[in-house]
Amino acid sequence: MNEYVEVPWQKLSPDALQGMLEEMVTRDGTDYGENEVSLEEKISQLRRALESNKAAIVFTPETESWTVIAKG
Repeated sequence: MNEYVEVPWQKLSPDALQGMLEEMVTRDGTDYGENEVSLEEKISQLRRALESNKAAIVFTPETESWTVIAKG
């Protein structure tokens, strides 16, 4: 398994965070179930998950990629 570094969303500029959230919710394979959810609502849900510490942005130096993971 790749090692990753958690990136505190609070350290990102508002524009950078917004861009990351937009990119994350439009990635291929992102599935929100049977109900269609607007792009704005998907971004809002992801932002709330980060703010409530239910998700985290992580960066993998080996692949130079980032994603958002659920926190348990």
